[in-house]
Amino acid sequence: MNVMRSTVVALLRRVGLAVVAGALLAGCASSYPPAPVSAADSQYNYLIGPGDTVNIVVWRNPELSMSVPVRPDGRITTPLVEDLPAIGKDATTLARDIEQALAKYIREPVVTVIVTGFVGPYSEQIRVVGEAAKPQILPYVQKMTLLDVMIAVGGMTEFADGNRASILRTSEGNKQYSVRIKDLIKDGDVSANVEMRPGDVLIIPQSWF
Repeated sequence: MNVMRSTVVALLRRVGLAVVAGALLAGCASSYPPAPVSAADSQYNYLIGPGDTVNIVVWRNPELSMSVPVRPDGRITTPLVEDLPAIGKDATTLARDIEQALAKYIREPVVTVIVTGFVGPYSEQIRVVGEAAKPQILPYVQKMTLLDVMIAVGGMTEFADGNRASILRTSEGNKQYSVRIKDLIKDGDVSANVEMRPGDVLIIPQSWF
């Protein structure tokens, strides 16, 4: 009987320690301020990144107009223009750069650039890690919300603790905010939906129970 009693006491102590540890972790998570509902920058311009496809139109020069991929090194190559940096530029800036390069061969070139495939630079991609159904990297889209991200990754796993999730905001010096994913997608609480920012990392922890 003494052996059994000792075993029960030991188990209770372990459970108690687990509860305390869980409470401490929950306390740590709640120490993050809630993520602001509005975060998007109204002046945001999409920046080109490796893997994007850009459609280049040179007015009155169809032989120079084409769609080209942005290489992993962030450059593009077109007829008469080789190894032109494209990464981190918006479409208008890239068009002006192409015009400047073509001006050596064509009189007053007029160039339009349209981005048709979107990946974006690494620094602006949204990363989802932890207990997402499909952890992955997503291109940032203006006004993208937490709900949009969760739909893209297929929701959470059964082991996720959605209300202890957080956003690591690299655009604010890695400041961390708490978000309530469970309330949002399980309970339909739209007040838990927040806007994302370029470079955000969404962290979904595992539940202890």
